[in-house]
Amino acid sequence: MTGCPVAPPERPYGTASEVERLVARFEDRTLPHAEWTHRAHLTVALWYVSRHSPDDALDRMRAGILGLNDAHGVPTTPTRGYHETITRFYMHIVGRHLAHVSSAGDWAERANRLVELLGGKDLPLKHYSETRLKSAEARAGWLEPDLVPLP
Repeated sequence: MTGCPVAPPERPYGTASEVERLVARFEDRTLPHAEWTHRAHLTVALWYVSRHSPDDALDRMRAGILGLNDAHGVPTTPTRGYHETITRFYMHIVGRHLAHVSSAGDWAERANRLVELLGGKDLPLKHYSETRLKSAEARAGWLEPDLVPLP
């Protein structure tokens, strides 16, 4: 895409308290829109999946994203805002990641490892066609992958 600025890479988390502050600001809806990045999404998902059952983690993530979007004035429409399939996809992938890696290290180390492994925004496109993933149906509800099943 020409003309689109490329954001500089975010620096790794330096301390566990950075991750804790991120989650706290996500939960109280004070996280600035510019800081609600893909890395932040993955980090909050890691926090919830590590601390809650899969269903509870998904419910908390969904409610938090919807609440933060509301605080930022981002409506959920067929083309913008909350995306159920992508949220559930990443919650599943983060859960699988946690099942296969050591939980050693503080929150900063764990989040940095996760972001390094799963930080590419194109990961869902290995499982979904672009048409399916961008559909209003995928945004509004869960759709199974049409290319490669989830692990």
